[in-house]
Amino acid sequence: MSPLLSKDRIIAAPNFNRWLIPPCALATHLCIGQAYALSVFNLPLTKQLGITESLPGDWKLTELGWIFTISMFFLGASAAVFGKWVQAQGPRKSGLTAALCWGVGFLIGALGIELHQLWLVYLGYGVLGGCGLGIGYITPVSTLISWFPDRRGMATGMAIMGFGGGALVASPLSVLLMKQFASPTSTGVVQTWVVMGLLYLVVMTIGAFGYRVPAPDWKPAGWVPPPVKAGALMAKFDVTPGRAITTRQFWCLWIVLCFNVTAGIGVLGQASAMIQEVFKGTITAGAAAGFVGLLSLFNMGGRFFWASLSDKIGRKATYACFFVLGTILYTLVPLSGQLGSVALFVGCFCIILTMYGGGFSTIPAYLADVFGTKYVGAVHGRLLTAWSVAGILGPVLVNYLREWQIQSGIPKYQAYNVTMYIMAGLLVVGFFANLAVKPVSEREAELQPQAGGRPVTA
Repeated sequence: MSPLLSKDRIIAAPNFNRWLIPPCALATHLCIGQAYALSVFNLPLTKQLGITESLPGDWKLTELGWIFTISMFFLGASAAVFGKWVQAQGPRKSGLTAALCWGVGFLIGALGIELHQLWLVYLGYGVLGGCGLGIGYITPVSTLISWFPDRRGMATGMAIMGFGGGALVASPLSVLLMKQFASPTSTGVVQTWVVMGLLYLVVMTIGAFGYRVPAPDWKPAGWVPPPVKAGALMAKFDVTPGRAITTRQFWCLWIVLCFNVTAGIGVLGQASAMIQEVFKGTITAGAAAGFVGLLSLFNMGGRFFWASLSDKIGRKATYACFFVLGTILYTLVPLSGQLGSVALFVGCFCIILTMYGGGFSTIPAYLADVFGTKYVGAVHGRLLTAWSVAGILGPVLVNYLREWQIQSGIPKYQAYNVTMYIMAGLLVVGFFANLAVKPVSEREAELQPQAGGRPVTA
């Protein structure tokens, strides 16, 4: 089996159609994008023992919130740890590894729910599934950038929009399966997780075997690399992952990604419960699931739209749009609750989610611009530790600030207001971090020229 998975075995023929690669990336990312629909299970899981209502032994939302948080932490951690391995082994082997981790993670999580052992859910979906998320997330990135050097933003947008769109499929599918499997003695969550785990394992495996990598020095027919303009964020050399993390540019981009993700990820983790509590009596569970799916649609569309736009206006200008517009929208969210305007609430978050998704799809091309394309997959993996931190920070801000305010006597529909203002403040910090990103100089990178080839860092 190992030779079949070897990177050498998947080098494409000269006449290979590069447009066959994006569907493989989508097969991976649409599956792991289910993570964004996890909130659909939160309320049913709080009634796992009581079935129709929560009993004293049932799990609380704050406990269940850690499933999402742990999975996001291990997404970033596994991407950082295995980034070089993914780049060295190629997308077929890493894609299959991601499929196994993600699918088996669901099955272990289902066992934990059946036995009512939350630690097993944390281990299965959180740890093992989180590793599948991280490895699967970075698997197609460097492959697509190498196939589309002429359209870096669009290429990564095509892949990563699948991650944002995964909830668009998973949210209604989850509701449908739970309804199908529900009974007087079961919420249907266990059976749903088993079906979804097996389905994702098959689809991701098919996608993994469809990957191909271009031959060394391959270029699109007729494409000539554009000249590098003075002061432009276009790398003149390739910077290794070890050297990249010592530069101020890397850490500015780390802050940019971390705060952009924090501002969106906490909302996604509790989107279903949040809109039901803010508009209690107006929004049903079915409508809340529709809201999650709508957020997924905008998340997905934003990944392609903003990444493609970044090819035109530049990555730095694109992120500036995220932070300025996002700050305004987060401050409007509490007003929507006060006015009782579901339309304003939904509209704000739909636009916010386009920029949240756009931040993910634009960052690989941003890294390629700053550090070069040769090691972008591994550098991207290390930068995703920002996602790990955000995966903890975002849900903690939403869940525990909500709990604290409710205990202080604040009505549930107002319990998210302070969090929204904090999110707006984080985006202001992100704006200045993005402003500080400059081209990497030879002195900063400490270049050691290679004879007969493009220089790389030590």
